[in-house]
Amino acid sequence: MKNIITQFSRIFVGILFIISGLIKLNDPIGFSYKLAEYFSEPVFNMPFFVPFALGIALFLVILEVVLGIMLFIGYKTKFTIWSLLVLIVLFTFLTFYSAYYNVVKDCGCFGDALKLTPWQSFTKDIVLLFFILILFFNKKLVQPLFSNNVQNIIIYTSVILCSFMGVWVLNHLPLIDFRPFKVGNNIQKGMRIPDNAPKSVVEMVFIYKVNGVDKEFTEKDLMALPEGAAFVDRKDKVIIEGYIPPIHDFTMEKDGSDYKDELLEEPKLVIIVTYDLVNADQSGLAKMEKLNKEAKAKGYKVIGMTASSPEEIEKSKKQSGITFDFYFCDAITLKTIERANPSIVILEKGTIKQKVHHNDLADLKL
Repeated sequence: MKNIITQFSRIFVGILFIISGLIKLNDPIGFSYKLAEYFSEPVFNMPFFVPFALGIALFLVILEVVLGIMLFIGYKTKFTIWSLLVLIVLFTFLTFYSAYYNVVKDCGCFGDALKLTPWQSFTKDIVLLFFILILFFNKKLVQPLFSNNVQNIIIYTSVILCSFMGVWVLNHLPLIDFRPFKVGNNIQKGMRIPDNAPKSVVEMVFIYKVNGVDKEFTEKDLMALPEGAAFVDRKDKVIIEGYIPPIHDFTMEKDGSDYKDELLEEPKLVIIVTYDLVNADQSGLAKMEKLNKEAKAKGYKVIGMTASSPEEIEKSKKQSGITFDFYFCDAITLKTIERANPSIVILEKGTIKQKVHHNDLADLKL
């Protein structure tokens, strides 16, 4: 019985680590955004790690896949199980912290393929911790499936293939797009809220300074405010989260007006997405004006979308010789649309027909 439980744990943990790692390896930039969120001030306040978020993300996802394979085939059992235990303790701490303090809404455990709430993520890690502890106390039952030479070949090949996949998706696009802006999806439909969708329950909280200390009061408390209380601020506290459409915070703003309703009706629209013009790939930006002219010659309307300031837009247009107009959209939304900076999205009345990395302009079909 002990052996059966141990072998089940071995298969379960191994497969879960491999699947979870491969999903994140498919989109390491997305996972790096999640790590940067953990490193930010509201969470662990370690901004010095943010510039290294992508490198850390690549290392962790490759490690996750390889450890899963090592466990599955019984390679260096002691090292493998110890490593898995350390990782799951770390992940469990992170997910508990996120859930308890409500600072990170999604841990990114399965990328955009499967969204888990903070408490669901924590529960998942507790289950994994349970099975890894079974393996830890029964290490001798985890025997290798192949000879040493075959085991070595499998692991070295896994590391090479995972590294190659990581480099490939960084220089092109994710092999599988799990995001709401994937090819075939319609943006207008993605923004709609069904009539019968659950509504958010929000409570207004008022902050008053009482004897030099900021205190929170609900609407019911306002009738009995302490004498001398001075109003500081008001905020909305979400009691119950309502339905959030897959696509939200999507705008196409220019000169204070939102043109998304008009632009999403264009039958032939090319959008050049560059969420941050300052840090955009300059060689990629240099190709965009040529694309602009080719697309316009074929009847397309060409626009740019960015979260950069008007000053940064003008500076970048001069440096790159760009003549098309830029529209503002939130940086997080733009990063969700596409990972490359810049990248190209083709729309037909709001439906995404094609997406390409700036390195793959030859694949663009206009």
